[in-house]
Amino acid sequence: MIVVEGVLQNKTGFHIRPAQLFMEKANEFKANIMVRNEEGMEADGKSILGLMTMGFEYGSKIVIEASGDDEEIAVKALLDLVNNKFGEE
Repeated sequence: MIVVEGVLQNKTGFHIRPAQLFMEKANEFKANIMVRNEEGMEADGKSILGLMTMGFEYGSKIVIEASGDDEEIAVKALLDLVNNKFGEE
């Protein structure tokens, strides 16, 4: 299992488009992917509904956890997506 932390840097936060991009990227991997917010709320990183309920806004800390065969490349790809502001800016 690998756990990484990031900070949402896109000004609009985790609205439908970033959530969809995150889910699509997560579904490219076999690893199980979980996402947590600062309050400890947890969601399946491969579920858009779960991601949308997390309440991530600009500046929110996001914790990405992956476990499985391709966990290392999964967390790197997802953290890169977050760090690149979901291509919004």
